[in-house]
Amino acid sequence: MTDQPNATDAASQTAGSPALRGPFVYGDRVQLTGPKGRMNTFTLEVGGEFQSHRGTLPHAKIVGQPDASVVTNSSGEEYLLLRPLLSDFVMSMPRGAAIVYPKDAAQILSLADIFPGANVVEAGVGSGALSLHLLRGIGATGTLRSFERRDEFAEIARANVRAFTGEDPENWSVTVGDLQDELPNAVAPGSVDRVVLDMLAPWECVGIAADALAPGGVIICYVATVTQLSRTVEEMRRSGLYTHPQASETMVRGWHVEGLAVRPDHRMVAHTGFLVTARRLAPNTVVPDLKRRASKSDFTDADLANWLPDMGDATSEETWTPEAVGERVKSDKILRKKAREAQKVADQRVDRAED
Repeated sequence: MTDQPNATDAASQTAGSPALRGPFVYGDRVQLTGPKGRMNTFTLEVGGEFQSHRGTLPHAKIVGQPDASVVTNSSGEEYLLLRPLLSDFVMSMPRGAAIVYPKDAAQILSLADIFPGANVVEAGVGSGALSLHLLRGIGATGTLRSFERRDEFAEIARANVRAFTGEDPENWSVTVGDLQDELPNAVAPGSVDRVVLDMLAPWECVGIAADALAPGGVIICYVATVTQLSRTVEEMRRSGLYTHPQASETMVRGWHVEGLAVRPDHRMVAHTGFLVTARRLAPNTVVPDLKRRASKSDFTDADLANWLPDMGDATSEETWTPEAVGERVKSDKILRKKAREAQKVADQRVDRAED
């Protein structure tokens, strides 16, 4: 006698969310883990087949199997079948820009206190990894407005979100343009609960973000380098619009645990970026000074130029480019390829939802 899916199972497989329970069906994403721990993620297709130098595994053999089960390929090797978690999906999805790693996305949701029903603004949509985490955090009753300067990145992000959710979420919008130009037209002053900035020069948007935030609202910035970190923090302080900013980074170290062989892994996910958080002050409020040891706390653009003599005019917008902060920049040809890959996965997921 086979188990029949209950009401919860059926509800979890409606359009707008990936199937979380029940047997695999065509259109599902599946994560295949082989004998040596190597993972492959793909979409189940009619007539499809997973191939490796160790044998083949028809997709038809996976369809109908329950989540977290084991199947064998043509040579008898066993593979573990799992539905990808959100963290798995973002690590394997097509990328245009560098993604926000799950460890940082989790911290952003916690430090910014992203809650169901929140009105959130995100600038720098990238490949959509952080957007997916924010959408999960705000739930069906929240609103996420994302802003992206590059149309290619916006296209990839939309496709990746569609691939994971099975639809274009009604509570999510993506605007192509500069945040400073577009935000005043998109939201009323003081109506936003949280602002998340993942961009090269977030200090340029400190003022416009304050205008949109309600008193007590949170701004959180994700930056890659100490130069960006310093300038962002000092601009927040200089603006007088926020509480004292807090800066941190998150490093994750895995452990090898096997019998008495217990030790840290040889590799770890160390620095990926810094997080800067602050709260919006009420109008005409002056935050009390913190008692600090004597130090040079005043900060000017001249200080930055002296600190970074090889960067030329540190105040120039041209200085703060992806290349300047060490990001790998993909060519337009590669971006078009990634967009096609993301769109293909999205179309497969949407077809599954419509069926």
